[in-house]
Amino acid sequence: MRLLANASRWLFRLQREEQSPIILNQRRIFILPTGAGLLFGAVLIVMLIGAINYTLSLGHALVFLLASLGLIAMVHTFRNLLGLTIQAGRSAPVFAGELARFPLYLSNHRDESRCKLEFQFDKLDSSSINLPERASASVHVTCPARHRGRLKPGRIILHSRYPLGLFRAWSYLQPDLSCVVYPTPIARPLPPPTAIAEPGSSRGNTGQEDFSGLRLHNPSDSPRHIAWKAVARSVDAYPLLVKHFAGGAHQELWLDWGLTASEADDETRLSILAGWIISAESAQLRYGLTLPSQTIPPDSGTAHRERCLETLALYGHENPETR
Repeated sequence: MRLLANASRWLFRLQREEQSPIILNQRRIFILPTGAGLLFGAVLIVMLIGAINYTLSLGHALVFLLASLGLIAMVHTFRNLLGLTIQAGRSAPVFAGELARFPLYLSNHRDESRCKLEFQFDKLDSSSINLPERASASVHVTCPARHRGRLKPGRIILHSRYPLGLFRAWSYLQPDLSCVVYPTPIARPLPPPTAIAEPGSSRGNTGQEDFSGLRLHNPSDSPRHIAWKAVARSVDAYPLLVKHFAGGAHQELWLDWGLTASEADDETRLSILAGWIISAESAQLRYGLTLPSQTIPPDSGTAHRERCLETLALYGHENPETR
């Protein structure tokens, strides 16, 4: 079995990871007739036998004309891939259960266009693109992200049947591609925030000295902060409102691993933390993340959100996931 794998690696020039850019030369491109090509060849043989049997000059001419057309199609199919330059891009993170999109940047340095270039991972849907002469373009190859972690999708198959579909030329690509897969978020109410005194504040540390207005109620708000008088004026017209205070303190939200201790497995706990991160970022709160092996201090913003989600994605995963 190992001998067969080594022979396949040598035959198809497979590598673990290739450095970009990848340039397709003659040794990297393989070509074989398709089913339609084999049928086309069989028909030519039958026609040739009939022309010989009945000594038909026009029959011979037609057979040789069609055979020449097939040979020209084979050359064009091979040249459709020859000299193509491929550069791997960076994939955006996704959540588990979504499709990861891996970008490839193509460059055509010839004065001829390249048509019907198809890219796909093994046994997955393909992405097709037409590349004009002396032009560059990009194509995204998709792969399902089934589990959290770092996804290594494996090799890409580039193939083409252009122009007549009689031959299939293909090449194997192994660029350095990876994608961070976040845990699938589970929506749960946020835990209550903690009041933190501002530096240099001379007032109390509760953050509730000055009344600044009313806001809509959140599931994490304490019942004693509800503005019952405002709600009692008209239960139908007013939603549930909460008193908002401002003073010498601000609130920080800690998303602690220990708050999910009632859940059965680690994956569910990570998904709950991911849902909390999304909810806290949507509410524009300052939040920190605490895991058994790592603590991220409170902050807010897109970069902080991605850092926290990536920490959850790679938690306990030292080795990348391979499809």
